[in-house]
Amino acid sequence: MANTSFAPAVLIFAFFFFCYASTTVSSQQDAFLKCLSTSIPSQLVFTPSSPSFTPLLKFSIRNPKFFSPSTVRPVVIVTPTNASHVQATVLCGRQSGLRIRVRSGGHDYEGLSYRAANPEQFAVLDMSLLRAVRVDAQAGTAWVDSGAQLGELYYAIGKASNVLGFPAGLCPTVGVGGHFSGGGFGMLLRKYGMAIDNVIDAVLVDAKGRLLNKNTMGSDVFWAIRGGGGESFGVVVSWQVKLVPVPPKVTVFNVPVTASQGAVDVVTRWQQVAPSLPDDLFIRVVVQQQTANFQSLFLGTCDALVPVMSSRFPELRFSRSDCREMTWIQSVPYIYLGSGSTVEDLLNRSNTASVLSTGNKATSDYVRQAIPRATWASIFSQLAQPNAGLMILDPYGGQIATVPESATPYPHRAGVLYNIQYMNFWPVATSDGSVQTKWIRDFYAFMAPHVSANPREAYFNYRDLDLGVNVVVGNVSSYQAGMVWGQKYFKGNYQRLAMAKSQIDPDDYFRNEQSVPPFANSK
Repeated sequence: MANTSFAPAVLIFAFFFFCYASTTVSSQQDAFLKCLSTSIPSQLVFTPSSPSFTPLLKFSIRNPKFFSPSTVRPVVIVTPTNASHVQATVLCGRQSGLRIRVRSGGHDYEGLSYRAANPEQFAVLDMSLLRAVRVDAQAGTAWVDSGAQLGELYYAIGKASNVLGFPAGLCPTVGVGGHFSGGGFGMLLRKYGMAIDNVIDAVLVDAKGRLLNKNTMGSDVFWAIRGGGGESFGVVVSWQVKLVPVPPKVTVFNVPVTASQGAVDVVTRWQQVAPSLPDDLFIRVVVQQQTANFQSLFLGTCDALVPVMSSRFPELRFSRSDCREMTWIQSVPYIYLGSGSTVEDLLNRSNTASVLSTGNKATSDYVRQAIPRATWASIFSQLAQPNAGLMILDPYGGQIATVPESATPYPHRAGVLYNIQYMNFWPVATSDGSVQTKWIRDFYAFMAPHVSANPREAYFNYRDLDLGVNVVVGNVSSYQAGMVWGQKYFKGNYQRLAMAKSQIDPDDYFRNEQSVPPFANSK
């Protein structure tokens, strides 16, 4: 963790895996490699016998529990450098009967972009070499490849203009492809909504190997890829996004409040204040052990912020000395990496030793009615237990709430007070994580009466296989079985997503344990 007053209590990790039981070259793998050899340079294709295979696979580890002898790993990794390589990989996969999984940044909470939950043979299409960012500051737009990380996107925007930004996630090593595919929110969500609310075009390779844009893929598929989950509809090679205006100076703050200082009362009050503040002001909370850290981005100066806080949220006891003014691009590493970080740190794609040594488990909830103070007192008590996890609370309201639920697959809009992410961690050298994982599951059960219901909503980018997994019937994922998890992530949009899947991939070539099934298999 960064040693700074503003660093979040935890890095938002994602996931990786390793190992496959057999080293035998299958006929599918052999046919796949032979097909690839006519279209893709051999130095971009890796098998387990290659010295580079394991380092490449390991590069995107965000959770070492997916790097164990029991983890099902790919039989081939392909690293495309242009769209034609993606097309060839899909066509060769179809021809040889070998499925592919697509990895952009590796921040996948269940590691499904590069591991399988059950034994099967598959290839990984690793997009890490497809990471160009092309900013048109005059037009206020950018094209970004799926293999780029958020830090690279932010860096390019900051280099092009000091008054443009983009509303996406906090962690700079998150891959654009997966993040956009699931929705994507961060510190600008109350002002400008989700990342997907600002996607204006995309380039998609479908299961037939066709290269499609917004017009040629059709409105239903373009709707589906903006929040309907990665690897369900094809491979998005690149995205065109609308950039958003930010002021020359923004203000950030981090105010910790301990239980003995009244954290229970301040968090209870925050629930009602944060979603109704001016859209320019975003205040999230990281609750860990007996401390609530109130972390904020304000699109304005400290002089403008102080009176707002005094009148709207006096319970926090915010003062001018808590303010830190800087440019928007400087705020991005400051908020996530800490006060000693620089803008250039956004370009660091590598994992850290702390990531590789710490296992984790996460899940999510949405809160539509404020949780009573007595319940918050109980929550703080449970967070003080040995092996307890933490909660990250992101306020809604503002722009994200003005978008209709059906406008994108992401439905958690009007009426949501805030999102909760639950996380727990363990040192892999001394623990298997079973105690910490049990804590998450028990705490999730405890929270059931206090969060959304029918369905109990969840965020796709905080993917959790405990919510349900696909069942394959006749070599196609079951629509009915997928409803168990699909309605939690997508609510009433699940059926439309399945119908879009039927249009673009009726044979269910692109699938994993939580990919959208075709509606044609709804019986």
